[in-house]
Amino acid sequence: MPSNNCHPNAPHVKLKTPDWYISSLMMDRALDAVLRRVKKFDRKHDIPYLAGYSQDGKTIYIDRHLPKSFSFRGRIIEVDRFLILHEEVEKTLIDQLGLHYMHAHQIATRAEEAAVHAHRVTWKAYDRFMQKYVKKIGDERLSKVPVDLDLKPYRDYHDYDLLERMEQHLAKDKVLAATRKAELKDYAAAFREHLRMQHKHAMEEAAVEPRKKSTRKVAKRAA
Repeated sequence: MPSNNCHPNAPHVKLKTPDWYISSLMMDRALDAVLRRVKKFDRKHDIPYLAGYSQDGKTIYIDRHLPKSFSFRGRIIEVDRFLILHEEVEKTLIDQLGLHYMHAHQIATRAEEAAVHAHRVTWKAYDRFMQKYVKKIGDERLSKVPVDLDLKPYRDYHDYDLLERMEQHLAKDKVLAATRKAELKDYAAAFREHLRMQHKHAMEEAAVEPRKKSTRKVAKRAA
């Protein structure tokens, strides 16, 4: 877990404005509060799209190849705290409120962005740094995936190719790996059904469109 878990300058100074006003200091304190609640932090695995969480939400994973900091305008910016905030917010929204991953991800990204800005760092610089290390399907560095990584984000994003590659590199725990492989097969079946329905709908739309054009022509001639 990051050592920087308290505001470095004035962690206990009373704010000059009401607590409900937008405040960089208060945002930093809120981020500290989230970090203190992280039960386990892991930087020993390969994580697609840089960060994720275990199925039970007790472990936050950050990709082992992502540098812990980058330089911004003469300052060293530690990044783990921002990624942890994103993953904690996202997982909570999915598990506690039942949100779809894509909706939870949007909210979590906004929280991450606010925390970055509160640290006086531009989102453009932060995101540019992160994008250099994103692991996607086909990346040879994607070889050590934690067996309890929550796959819901990849499933909801319909990234089945990535799911298949992750299956090939699950940690060598035979019991857990067997469970995850069965889970991946279920995801595969659901994904294929999703594509089948999309194709069926497209074919139905294509069949209906000529009839619509023919009807419009007849109506035009009758007029």
